[in-house]
Amino acid sequence: MTTPTTNPGPVRIAVDGEAPYDVLIGRGLLGELRGMLGPRVAKVLIVHPRALRSTGEAVRDDLIAQGLEAILAEVPDGEEAKSAEVAAFCWTVLGQSDFTRSDAVVGVGGGAVTDLAGFVAATWLRGVRVVQVPTTLLAMVDAAVGGKTGINTAEGKNLVGSFHPPAGVLCDLDALDTLPLHDLRAGLAEVVKCGFIADPRILELVEADVAAATDPRSPVLAELVERAVRVKARVVGEDLKESDLREILNYGHTFAHAVELVERYQWRHGAAVSVGLVYVAELARMAGRLSDADADRHRSVLRSLGLPTTYRGDRWPQLLDAMKRDKKARGALLRFVVLDGIGKPSRLEGPDPAMLQAAYAEISAE
Repeated sequence: MTTPTTNPGPVRIAVDGEAPYDVLIGRGLLGELRGMLGPRVAKVLIVHPRALRSTGEAVRDDLIAQGLEAILAEVPDGEEAKSAEVAAFCWTVLGQSDFTRSDAVVGVGGGAVTDLAGFVAATWLRGVRVVQVPTTLLAMVDAAVGGKTGINTAEGKNLVGSFHPPAGVLCDLDALDTLPLHDLRAGLAEVVKCGFIADPRILELVEADVAAATDPRSPVLAELVERAVRVKARVVGEDLKESDLREILNYGHTFAHAVELVERYQWRHGAAVSVGLVYVAELARMAGRLSDADADRHRSVLRSLGLPTTYRGDRWPQLLDAMKRDKKARGALLRFVVLDGIGKPSRLEGPDPAMLQAAYAEISAE
């Protein structure tokens, strides 16, 4: 294990746009929450998963001690939280507690909970403040930052949602100390994605010291979190609603979301993204857009982190059908974010169906 580092104070990353906000990265950040909520807030709904009941209670008790009325809404763990039924439960709590437009929602948990909390905040009274307190690596570097909110339906992931930037995001690295290793690795898939699309230094850090990259107390992991958040902050600050630039953040996600749907959300998002990254790298290689070395680098980096790089070979019809429902599709035209080189994202529109299946064959496991 790497020797624990001292706490030099939080890193503050500004996310620009129509509704700018800050992302704080550091340790022991609970005391910063009251300030992010703003002076007008009197009531707070704290949305947390069942597995983080004690964490939710700690946040509630801290806010009550600072003079706020704080109410807990416990939701199912994982993707089960992202449903219309669970959102309706949260709306009921808000209504019964007389929440007004000057009150706020706090999401405490992984990406599923921050997606849900953001959606509930976006839709209650057509929009109230939300502060996200992500507790997993995946949520810190992806779901909690950027203002995308949503819930799932039987037809696909995140098909119902809205853009609703948070008032702030607290990435308390203390939460990673007890995060299971497989969840930490899953979050690193999104970190590595940022390396491929925008910041190659991320890839170099992982390749130089995998042990440090997977040690929650190491300065290397702290730097990886900061770099990944900076990539996302820059992109969403320029393009909140995914009209152009922001689409690059979906690198690997068209195939990943299809896997999640076919697997009925039993796969971790990061694991699906890992396979999706390898799939789209193979697609770009076949299209003559990506070199063999850069395509192979996807596999080597992800494998070194213990992430999957293959998927079962008997699900192509279901995967293709799921990809056609992807948010990036335009009518019957499939669109993929691909690379023309490391740090050079672009688009591939309407690839030949034979090429799509051939890329699938390259990542298929027996």
